[in-house]
Amino acid sequence: MDVTVLRPDELTAADLGAWSEMQRAELGLASPFLAGEFTRAVGRRRATARVARLREDGDAVGFFPFERHALGAGKPIGSGFCDCQGLIHRPGLDWDPVDLLGACGLALWEYDHLAAGQTPFERAGTPRARAASPVMELSGGHQAYLERLRPKVLRAARGQERRLARDVGPLRLDFNAPDPVLLDTLIHWKSAQLRARGERDPLSQGWFRALLRELLDLPSESCSGTLSVLRAGDTPVAILYGLRSREVYATWFPAYDTRFAKYSPGILLHLKCAEAAAERGITHIDMGKGTSRYKDALKTGDLSVTEGYVGRHTPAAALCRLRMASSRTAHTALNASPRVHRAAVRAVGAVDRHR
Repeated sequence: MDVTVLRPDELTAADLGAWSEMQRAELGLASPFLAGEFTRAVGRRRATARVARLREDGDAVGFFPFERHALGAGKPIGSGFCDCQGLIHRPGLDWDPVDLLGACGLALWEYDHLAAGQTPFERAGTPRARAASPVMELSGGHQAYLERLRPKVLRAARGQERRLARDVGPLRLDFNAPDPVLLDTLIHWKSAQLRARGERDPLSQGWFRALLRELLDLPSESCSGTLSVLRAGDTPVAILYGLRSREVYATWFPAYDTRFAKYSPGILLHLKCAEAAAERGITHIDMGKGTSRYKDALKTGDLSVTEGYVGRHTPAAALCRLRMASSRTAHTALNASPRVHRAAVRAVGAVDRHR
């Protein structure tokens, strides 16, 4: 197997075509986060971004997007905001992860959303945790999805919809409204929500906002940023920025106007988006790793994602593992004290805004 490491903007049209074909051939690779367009967009804003092209007998058989940092420490492309990671490959391909890391100049590759089906990475890696990524299953159509929901969830949502329509105005969904003003509104709402929860806010960074704008309504079947807005009358009450492929709609950044919180506008928005997504042939909506009230209410299944790393037997890899262990220890200490954690998040946010 021949491995060539490229910058994402060095990928050819033939490369992107082969990449897209591999995604179409395997549903487990259908996430828009695994699309070549996503890798190229991140590569325009992160100097550490690379992609390894794997060839056999002159034909492309795989693509491995990653970021290369100091000491040969490897991260997934878009590390920190990429919700699906792994090697995009031809069906049935087997690969040696350690050899791949060597060809990429990596001592170690750390992942936190490894997609299901990445068996060679799982065999060679050191998994730390496995988590569920809740999904709304649409393969049988919208009505089949509603029938799988718990009846009390659907009854409550319909009651909230009637109350919101009565008090504010009739509900209307724009599934794809690529309006920069609406995007700014979403960023304002979501940033305030993250700060209130004491979480780091990537939306405070100008380069990340530019990435969202570039991906918005991208004319690609593999990865297109989709801004969905739920209105009550003429008033936007909830907005969702998602990434969409042919089969998968990944809900990246949902937020709502807190003035309407009592109506559960986020749940109503997701239910309306499920109907619109099913009409477009999308088979499932991936709500992302982690638990929350709205995910538990709306999910009808789970995807399994893994956190861990794959490393080579080199001094650099040993240093990377030591640094990871120190980072996890510091992270645990910060989380042990909510006050210290909030102070640390504020400090990081101030640095991000300064940059």
